[in-house]
Amino acid sequence: MAAAEDKTPQPGQEEQQPPLGSSAGNTGDPQPPPPTEDREDTEPPPPTEDREDTEPPPPTEGPEDTEPPPPTEGPEDTEPPPPTEGPEARAAKVGAASPPRSGPCSEPSLQHFKMTRFFVLRPGTLEQAIKDVKALVEEEVDGSLHSVWLMAELDHWNNEKERLVLITDNSLLVIKYNFVMFNSEQIQRIPLNVVDRISHGPFSFPKHSLLQREGDGLRLFWDRLREPSFTSRWNPFAIDFPFITFINHPVRNVSDTFAAMCHIENFQERLKEAAQKAHAMKPFPGKANGVLVLKQQIHTDAYVGLMSFLGNQNKLGYCMARGNLGF
Repeated sequence: MAAAEDKTPQPGQEEQQPPLGSSAGNTGDPQPPPPTEDREDTEPPPPTEDREDTEPPPPTEGPEDTEPPPPTEGPEDTEPPPPTEGPEARAAKVGAASPPRSGPCSEPSLQHFKMTRFFVLRPGTLEQAIKDVKALVEEEVDGSLHSVWLMAELDHWNNEKERLVLITDNSLLVIKYNFVMFNSEQIQRIPLNVVDRISHGPFSFPKHSLLQREGDGLRLFWDRLREPSFTSRWNPFAIDFPFITFINHPVRNVSDTFAAMCHIENFQERLKEAAQKAHAMKPFPGKANGVLVLKQQIHTDAYVGLMSFLGNQNKLGYCMARGNLGF
């Protein structure tokens, strides 16, 4: 009875509930600890920003969003290199592309190379020379200018010299012109009313002479009664001869312009006409009226001609480019 009374709760005391999960008959458990603050009564911690509420970081470009790199050409996409051509195939291709050239100018010859060395062939040189020599014509003495010719003078020692020849109303002007410096170095004025003979034909030399010359020439006489002296014949620089000899210029076949200026037959006709007019307008005392034109050999009294051989072979009488030097 005493044990039963002890178990009855006293007034003012609350009945102790057995802990959850323990059996009602387990009376040997110790008294549970004082109740702690309930989870609902405690102040909850400040709410952290939920992953959904937080601002998401800027999306990084994933492998799907990034711009793909430009496709590299694979071995199948790359253009194959052009096949290398052998020398025979390349030569055949070039030969088929370029039409064959015919004529003597198909390959540059040594003669053509030599022609390009004349300064008179440089662009604008001939035009400037003609302009300069026209200024030398004196209208009171020479009259009007008829024509300009490019010739080569042949002296009494068979030396060739480049000359510009002008035919006017009253005179024949033979000018030594420097095509390098563009100036006139020597002028010979021959009155046309004293010209009495024009000879044209091949050249001849003394019997025992070592010299020879191909082609025809033209010789102009103005004093048939005066013979050259012995001193003048052996003086290579003598200029007191009563005649002058012309031959074709070497560049006569380069172009049509030079062919017209170097045509010795046309030069002869124009000279004959001008001389006959000069004889009619101003007859010279003691001279027969008119000009005698003869076709005969042009004789030159030169024997050894070593100086002329070296000079003519190297064209020393012409303005030419000679390596790093010019004449």
